[in-house]
Amino acid sequence: MYALWGHEHPGHRRPRLQPIIERTFADRTLLRSAESTAAVEETLDLLDRGAIRVATRDAAGWTVHPWIKQAILLYFALRPMERTSAGPLSFQDKIPIKTPPEGVRIVPPGTVRYGAYVAPGAIVMPGYVNIGAYVDTGSMVDTWATVGSCAQIGRDVHLAGGVGIGGVLEPPGARPVIIEDGAFVGSRVIVVEGVHVEQEAVLGAGVVLTSSTAIVDVTGESPVEWKGRIPARSVVIPGMRPKRFPAGEYNVPCALIIGRRSESTDRKTSLERALRDHEVSV
Repeated sequence: MYALWGHEHPGHRRPRLQPIIERTFADRTLLRSAESTAAVEETLDLLDRGAIRVATRDAAGWTVHPWIKQAILLYFALRPMERTSAGPLSFQDKIPIKTPPEGVRIVPPGTVRYGAYVAPGAIVMPGYVNIGAYVDTGSMVDTWATVGSCAQIGRDVHLAGGVGIGGVLEPPGARPVIIEDGAFVGSRVIVVEGVHVEQEAVLGAGVVLTSSTAIVDVTGESPVEWKGRIPARSVVIPGMRPKRFPAGEYNVPCALIIGRRSESTDRKTSLERALRDHEVSV
């Protein structure tokens, strides 16, 4: 790590790999050079080990690092199709099979792709975590749930059965889906197009969130509308609202914020209370 980050002040560190990746992404002929190839492979290794992330958070909010997604795209260009095996199973892909880190429980046939990071203490049931994604400790990817490329999943998040967390590699600057610490994402929920679910929110079964989905807070005297973001500790269910088209008026899907999860230090008790009090299906 020392050789990659240099001697800059900690608050202004700039990885030495970044300018190499950016130059190579702008001129793919540079992929023939040893320097560019090594930079791409080292970037993927750091990503795979959780040493770097596609998106990071500080006091000012979330920041996307496009050069890391550029490295993933360059990695696909570098890699040939290869046949690999794991026990009796055989695969053919450009990405090598990942060796799970110690402390991660992966239930067959759960899959974590190389270039994705799952922290010790997390659980992957027979679901899928794609390249570039980050799943923090204590989180569960439940049966047939999918964590798309570059999605960021916080600590103690539960992705229930059949959840679809969308992925995004292009354009490199596009924000990935972000699910913050302590959130509960109910069965068959879909979250795509860079939607940001803030900490300890509860999404009831069947909620669909895209960048254009109307998220309507109906807890006050007048509705308040959001797009692309679920505020912290919100309890959300699927909804419908009328919209006029040339052929007439029809109901279109939306998401309804119907309450707030308690600011309890006991997250499990708080979650159970939120589900019971608001009659949310999970």
